[in-house]
Amino acid sequence: MATPEELQAEIERLRAENEALKKPARGQMSLKVSEKGALSVYGLGRFPVTLYREQWEKLLNMGEDIRSFIQTHDTQLKKKE
Repeated sequence: MATPEELQAEIERLRAENEALKKPARGQMSLKVSEKGALSVYGLGRFPVTLYREQWEKLLNMGEDIRSFIQTHDTQLKKKE
């Protein structure tokens, strides 16, 4: 049977592991509702991209236009490596 100290150490280890699992891995994208009720996307760059719902909906509705624009201007657009 484990001692109280061993049990406490195991609890601390599991808490630390749980916290690490909550954080998205580097380069992985995640979503969060901001304090002001906007949608923030984390993992695209240094700072989150935060827009309100109607802004995201407008942007998502332009998806095909954005893809077409990227293809048309492929040689002018830089890629972050």
